[in-house]
Amino acid sequence: MKRLSYFITFASVLLMFGIAAALIINAQSAAQSKGTAQNREAENLKGSAKLKRNQKPQTTTYQAGDYRLSGPYTHENLTIFLVHGKSLITKDFLTLQEALEQKKVVVYETQEVNELAIQNFSNQDVYVQAGDVVKGGQQDRMISIDFIVPPKSGKLPIAAFCVEKGRWSQRANESRASFSSSTDNVATKDIKLAAKRAKSQDEVWKNVAEAQEKLSANLGQTVNATVSESSLQLSLENSKVRESSENYFRELSGILAGHRDVIGYVFAINGQVNSADVYASSSLFRKLWPKSLRANAIEAIAELEKDKPFQPITADQARVFLAEAEDGKVTEEQVANRVTLVTRENDSQMFFETRDRQYKDVWLHRNYLRK
Repeated sequence: MKRLSYFITFASVLLMFGIAAALIINAQSAAQSKGTAQNREAENLKGSAKLKRNQKPQTTTYQAGDYRLSGPYTHENLTIFLVHGKSLITKDFLTLQEALEQKKVVVYETQEVNELAIQNFSNQDVYVQAGDVVKGGQQDRMISIDFIVPPKSGKLPIAAFCVEKGRWSQRANESRASFSSSTDNVATKDIKLAAKRAKSQDEVWKNVAEAQEKLSANLGQTVNATVSESSLQLSLENSKVRESSENYFRELSGILAGHRDVIGYVFAINGQVNSADVYASSSLFRKLWPKSLRANAIEAIAELEKDKPFQPITADQARVFLAEAEDGKVTEEQVANRVTLVTRENDSQMFFETRDRQYKDVWLHRNYLRK
């Protein structure tokens, strides 16, 4: 009996020891779990804090290939996104407008509708852009290709199209042997496509007439000059056209302020992407910007759909337009000793890239057109 009592007592002690051990183990396990959870929470908080520190604030700057886009900048039915990027060249070009005003270049009449001659008397390269309108001669012309006129060039041929169908004679006091100025660029992408894609004089004349009709309709008065009704240049100089386009120019010309790396722009009219121009030099773009903007403003006036609402394009739409235009069927042509023209075409866009052969074929200008 005494032995049984010892056995019961010993069993009770073992049971109590087992219960105590189990409680200690559970407590340690709970502590470890709590510590792990706290560590995880700390890591999560640390990671969250790190993410917040590294997170960039949302801005209106977007990446598009090698470009960044900023905007939109909108007035009436014209919307612009600026293209930012690194200048590939530092060379200072004279523009055709500058060279003519400084009398460093002469553009000669040749008696051939689709070819003029140009001579550079200066020590600087002169950049001539496709679409530049030269006024005078036997009839006003638009230059149909990008062209680089080297220093002391001598006379060089340059391709052109007539933008004044009804004249083949001297006009007023202008010279019939040369062209006096180039203050404007052709105002619509349809004229540019007629010259650069179709390469058709008839198509150029047709689209000049359509542009004049649209401007007249939207401005409520004819913009055709009585001295030469077919002259695109004189229509661009019409006082009502100048006054209306100046409203756009005044609102949008200053958008480059504070942006040193702007090398081009994309623009849309009535909520539809129209065209883009990008340059290898910020300096060259800034020289061409006023002339380009005025042409865009005049096209916006011609295409104005009064009282019809539209949604301005987004940065994504502008970026997709640039990317898709660079992905078309490729052709390459040497159009002058200094210039190679690379063209890409797809179902909806044209892309023209001007390369300077003197500088290892670095591209100088990219023109994107919606068909």
